[in-house]
Amino acid sequence: VGDQIADDQAPSSIHSCQRNSIMSADKKNYEQDGDEARQIAQYLPYFPFKGIPRFYDIGGFLEKPEVFQQIVDIFAERYNEIGIDSIAGLDARGFILGPPIALALKKPFIMMRKQGKMPNALSSDAYNTEYGKRSGLTVQRDKIKKGDRVLIIDDLVATGGTLSSAINLVHMLGGEVVECACVVELKMFIDPPEDSGLPSRTKLFTSHKINHVPVWGLISEDVLTVEAELHKEYVDDGEEH
Repeated sequence: VGDQIADDQAPSSIHSCQRNSIMSADKKNYEQDGDEARQIAQYLPYFPFKGIPRFYDIGGFLEKPEVFQQIVDIFAERYNEIGIDSIAGLDARGFILGPPIALALKKPFIMMRKQGKMPNALSSDAYNTEYGKRSGLTVQRDKIKKGDRVLIIDDLVATGGTLSSAINLVHMLGGEVVECACVVELKMFIDPPEDSGLPSRTKLFTSHKINHVPVWGLISEDVLTVEAELHKEYVDDGEEH
């Protein structure tokens, strides 16, 4: 009993050190499409939406707290090791993923929003996505300081248009983008053959002089094989590209 009381009254810093030691001992290098990614992929069904045959829906794992928590833990562990100063989430699904990761790491969360949504905002140029042309993203001018190491978070990267806009915003304020992290990375857009007709993320990043910025996705289309069960009245009512 005495040992138990002594342990209960031990300084919180000791317990914190113990937890950190445990985390270090259990530290794992998560790979794209690894065992954990394949498990999570079962909760990312695809729908025909916005004229796209395979639109991956993160709502599948958001309704499963244990799966959502697993994703947060994987990203938190990765970026605790790499080291960051803040997390910038992209409008709108980056606002779902970014805050719990920021809280886990005890780092500030920064919103990158569509134009006209925030005061004191700096705007990037318009950009293209797989859905069509979009107006630039914005960030509040006082959220990123020169030399800040910023992690950019979104749910999915395809052509890289939205990420390129976010990267440019960080650079405009003197920050450094440590990495762009997404739950899903569509590899088909990284460097497709010239005759495929697909936009190239590599060429886009090179044209913006941001090809040095790494992009990491936990899951690729190679393991996203779960087709959603469509209601008999389902219609593709998504925004056209």
